[in-house]
Amino acid sequence: MDRVQTARQKLYRWQAVRTEPERIAERYWYYVAKRTFDLLVAAVGLIVFSPIMLLVALAIVIDSRGTIIFSQERMGYSWRTGTLRPFMFLKFRSMFEDADSSVHQEYVRSWINGNNGNGSSNGHDKVGDLRRDKRVTRVGRVIRRTSLDEIPQLINVLRGEMSLVGPRPVPVYEVEEYEPRHMARLLATPGITGAWQVAMRGHGSVDDMTRLDVEYIQHQSMTLDLRILWQTIPAWISGRGAA
Repeated sequence: MDRVQTARQKLYRWQAVRTEPERIAERYWYYVAKRTFDLLVAAVGLIVFSPIMLLVALAIVIDSRGTIIFSQERMGYSWRTGTLRPFMFLKFRSMFEDADSSVHQEYVRSWINGNNGNGSSNGHDKVGDLRRDKRVTRVGRVIRRTSLDEIPQLINVLRGEMSLVGPRPVPVYEVEEYEPRHMARLLATPGITGAWQVAMRGHGSVDDMTRLDVEYIQHQSMTLDLRILWQTIPAWISGRGAA
């Protein structure tokens, strides 16, 4: 059995035992409005940011060899089918082409298991906070700090794989480490920004992330989505919590 199927079955098992108050009601018209809004903003955003995207792409090519776009298989929830599905998550490449991917896998495993990597176990580390990571290029540090590396995810939004607002999309190896209580955060289309990113961008434990994401899922509305998008702006401008 492959890793994607294992992740799906893990979610199914959690859904089978969750109690009635935890069930997320289908809100058809909300999803229609959300999808329409996503398409409009993503399309306009790609047009508006196209000059910046060209400059970033040129800087990446000049700075280091390798592809311009980094893609990674991640898991996302589809409200149409009610299942987890894999998709190729897109970002501007910020690391050297031959960077060891196992470093982040070990980092995520340590974070989920409550060890912040410094010998303590308070579980309050930062996801992806490898700020002194030698795998990151010079241009990579700039586009991470300014979140410009995230712009290609607008393509994921157009494809319907992501939304503008939702829980952070996770790699399969992260789902494999989840405890049953963490599975609830997977019951929404993943987003470029979200409640956890705005409230604790890059900070806190996996339980903090789950709590904020589940609260968002339980109270989803266009008003809440717009509020989160608005609160994302100052965090983006300041670079607060960016890797």
